[in-house]
Amino acid sequence: MTTTASREIEFLLNGRRVRVDAPRTDTTVLDFIRGQGFTGAKEGCAEGECGACAVVLVTSHDATSAYRVVNSCLMSLPAAADHEIYTVEALAEHGELADVQRVMAAAGGSQCGYCTPGFVMSLFAEHYRPGRVGPCDPLALAGNLCRCTGYRPIRDAALALGPAPAGEFRDRLQRPAPRIDAIALDNFSRPTTIDGCFATLATHPGATLIAGGSDLGVESNLRGRRWTHLVSLEAIDELRECTETSTSVKLGAALPLADIERRWSNAPAVFSEWLTLFASPPIRNRATLGGNLATASPIGDAAPLLAALGAIVHVAGRDGRREIPLSSFFTAYRRTAMRSDEILTTIEIPKPFPQLLRFYKVSKRRLDDISTVSAAMAMDWDAGGRVHRARFAFGGVAETPLRVVEAEEAVTGQFWNEAALERVQRIMERALTPISDARGSKEYRLEVSKSLVEKFWWEHRS
Repeated sequence: MTTTASREIEFLLNGRRVRVDAPRTDTTVLDFIRGQGFTGAKEGCAEGECGACAVVLVTSHDATSAYRVVNSCLMSLPAAADHEIYTVEALAEHGELADVQRVMAAAGGSQCGYCTPGFVMSLFAEHYRPGRVGPCDPLALAGNLCRCTGYRPIRDAALALGPAPAGEFRDRLQRPAPRIDAIALDNFSRPTTIDGCFATLATHPGATLIAGGSDLGVESNLRGRRWTHLVSLEAIDELRECTETSTSVKLGAALPLADIERRWSNAPAVFSEWLTLFASPPIRNRATLGGNLATASPIGDAAPLLAALGAIVHVAGRDGRREIPLSSFFTAYRRTAMRSDEILTTIEIPKPFPQLLRFYKVSKRRLDDISTVSAAMAMDWDAGGRVHRARFAFGGVAETPLRVVEAEEAVTGQFWNEAALERVQRIMERALTPISDARGSKEYRLEVSKSLVEKFWWEHRS
């Protein structure tokens, strides 16, 4: 499906094709589906934490398809063009509850019921997850919050499910996902090539780029921000690569985090540990590495890990392409080294990976929370046991994510012992400039950062 210079979009909703004339970018998919009478999905937090708004998209999974749960409150309605979306109302067939609905009821997994449809949709996507063996994973529900029922009966419901039953929903996964094509509206564009993106930006000066759109969704819902024109990068194949060679791994800037997890199958173990701490499954199904870096948040979780890996970002502009070391990418609070006419295309991680690599996240909740302090540390040793290369990267301790280069230089060529640890901690006292806010005081952030380096040292000793 290709739509150009149009006033309308179309997509599949619960198996029925719908058309929307002149959709507004500040109207969410949640707003629309509730207006259509599908009121099982609800607004709770409006920022992608509670999961009450959960719906599923049909997305590509190799040559077939998969159901991916997403937060409909964060998805701008024009971005739904060409997608195939299901709400909780579609699951029951011929008056019979779907398995996921039946086990939730049987386990007593609902009291007030406000959050239940969202839990059901997350569980539905997990129930039909391609390649699933054994019980459903309760962590698939990590993007859903329940305020009254308690999680044990909901967990029991997840563990009670067997294989996905034969029928229309399982058969659907054997066919390819819908193709996401180019569209051009007055307020929203979705090009399919990088050159097309530059042409769109030239036509709409000051337009805002989006990929998953999760950050902009929060800005729109909670802060009332509006944009004259949004340019989606979702349909540009070049920005969704995942390739590995003997010298590096290249990850497309618009590739959703969940796809990176699936396609980079032999990633270092720390990558999976980091990804689990990165928001929730519905967020990871839309959010991208490129978006997390381009927003230049000092508490973005991607920057410290990628900096410790020595990552390089590739950017493209109408005048050509260039590479920027991630350590030089952030220039000030919410500012990067990219020019206004450039887009981030690829994150490249050089090989070999460090001998020791760790990621730490300190937050009020273990899962699905904003970092108070995050840190990633990497180290390599020569044959004599001296440090050959070290990287200490932090988030939440300055106006930008940063590497403490002075500390790295101080231990290079030295043994990684208690004296070296103390040198690094003294340097950090000068180099880190945290602030105090609701998540922690500046003193707390500094002491936590120093303790994380000590934890890294102890883990090397063990």
